[in-house]
Amino acid sequence: MPLPTSPVIRRVRLGAELRQLRRREALTLEQVCDRLGWASTSKLSRIELGQSRPDLADVLDLLDVYQVPTPARDALIVIARDAATSRGWWKTLGEMSERQRTYAELEAGAAHIVEYQPAVVPGLLQTPAYARLRVAAGALLTPELDVEAEVRARALRQDVLRRADPPRYTAVLAEATCDPGDLPVAVWREQLRHLVAVTGLAHVTVRLLPRGAAGGGLHPLTPYSCYAFPDPADPRTVMLEALTTDVRLATALDVDRYDRMTEALLAAALSPEETVTALARRVGE
Repeated sequence: MPLPTSPVIRRVRLGAELRQLRRREALTLEQVCDRLGWASTSKLSRIELGQSRPDLADVLDLLDVYQVPTPARDALIVIARDAATSRGWWKTLGEMSERQRTYAELEAGAAHIVEYQPAVVPGLLQTPAYARLRVAAGALLTPELDVEAEVRARALRQDVLRRADPPRYTAVLAEATCDPGDLPVAVWREQLRHLVAVTGLAHVTVRLLPRGAAGGGLHPLTPYSCYAFPDPADPRTVMLEALTTDVRLATALDVDRYDRMTEALLAAALSPEETVTALARRVGE
């Protein structure tokens, strides 16, 4: 059940639009909340920052305060509905941690995804056995994590690459991702074979980055993912993956910097054909 838009990005866009409307009317957060009878400014602040799923009634009240005319009002109502879509949609997918839900929402609405991973296979390309080991390792830091639920959720996320209108997906993998480490041989061989197989999808590209080959001296310190969306007005977004939380970047300056980083990595990486050959060779080894 693909999403036509990404709820998390629609929330960011809606918040930016509402903030611009408030400033156009020269109103403070306090003044707006007083007019609406809201107890504090935190509710409006979270809406403007895209940090909460908006209630449509609240958005309609804000549009009244800002005296937004048709058709601009109708367009913002559509965005607000998109921003709130995920609440019911995720009930059909079962349990999913908040971190994984954010990635899934971005992936579901994206037109183009680029990921860089320095050490592990990206979630969208993991086999169930490999994913189970990765999630179990993470559970050492978060014991409350339901490993099997997370593995099932990761498999459901991967459906985005096999739907009728999939995003273009590019994965840049540092050579270290091909080191099995202490993984069971059978699990690792299955994972390598899956990487080779998934490159057979026309919209999926995998590129290996040889050791010491980071272009122009650029060495990303963390895994990151870049997302572009069908609606050019939706903000392009970069997610940085950290140990306990993730950072979302959406300013034009930040996104442009990661675009340049990605270009340098792709220029230094093996070609798609060379990557398939290298992966197939490792399967034999």
